[in-house]
Amino acid sequence: MSDFTSIPIIDFRRLRDPATKPATLSQLRDAIFLVGFLYLTNHGLESLTKRAHSELPGLFDLPSDVKESVNMINSPSFLGYTRLGAETTASRTDLREQFDFGSPGMKEWTPDQPIWGRLEGDGQYPTPEAKSLVEEYMTASATLSNEFLRYVAECLSLPSTTFDTYRGGMDRLKFIKYPPSPADSQGVGPHKDSTGLFTFLSQDSIGGLQVLNKSGEWINAPPIEGSLVVNIQQGFEAITGGVCAATTHRVIAPTDTTRYSIPFFMAVRLDLTLSQLRESAKHIVERVPVSDNTRKRAEDVPSEFLSEKFACFGEAYLRNRVVSHPDVGKRWYPELYERYSREVLK
Repeated sequence: MSDFTSIPIIDFRRLRDPATKPATLSQLRDAIFLVGFLYLTNHGLESLTKRAHSELPGLFDLPSDVKESVNMINSPSFLGYTRLGAETTASRTDLREQFDFGSPGMKEWTPDQPIWGRLEGDGQYPTPEAKSLVEEYMTASATLSNEFLRYVAECLSLPSTTFDTYRGGMDRLKFIKYPPSPADSQGVGPHKDSTGLFTFLSQDSIGGLQVLNKSGEWINAPPIEGSLVVNIQQGFEAITGGVCAATTHRVIAPTDTTRYSIPFFMAVRLDLTLSQLRESAKHIVERVPVSDNTRKRAEDVPSEFLSEKFACFGEAYLRNRVVSHPDVGKRWYPELYERYSREVLK
């Protein structure tokens, strides 16, 4: 089968309809194996995503001191505000401004827990209105993503509950602003999403998202009104033994307008070790129907979750956060910051 040149569209209503479910599961399977990206339409969150986008300009227009009061530097969980140019991807500066949030109600970390347990903690909110919106958005997205995950299991010829036990405790949500920038600037550089299982992205109408196919070509993922762009994360890649590979993607910064986006990151369990994963997921890998014609190769950006350097997903993800947000890493994880900084410079 030839390489993909566009992003497939999956109608969620057709997955819920017994009459159209089998054919749509087949389409979903091809999207998972061959592309790792898809548009999800008729998902039921259209009015919520539209309302959230309408509130983003006002949120980013808050006074600088208000935004800085919830700066990510305050959070060992890497939650809060990141000013323009404070994050790096692929060793280059990302030209975006953002707020990071996590699922509410997380238990406080204690010193008897692994250090990576600090990744799950309380969020920071610039206004009460923002907190209310975030909690509503995360609750709705968690419900949708859990249902989607069961359809993914079914499309891979697995029981619908197969992946439930891999579900993590704290999902993440970003509100992102890409301001007008010089031509060919990096909104966010080439990467694979590292926070868990699947990402559910709500774009505005501007565009700029690109997906790398296995031939090394960047394929545009233009906005489709009301849709969510869904992609595989490194956690799901690891759970399926690399069979369902995450796809590298990037955002080209806009040149003459502002772009907003809202990605929701479905969490994976951070305590899963590679040895546990090999054993507990063996039946998954064995039952996934795959061949050279259906497997999407992904050799562009190595998946940290598949690296022998890390004892568990939590360690891999903490390394990712420290490298992406060195100021936060230096404050809360100074020893890890020094170690990973040396690795990056090599």
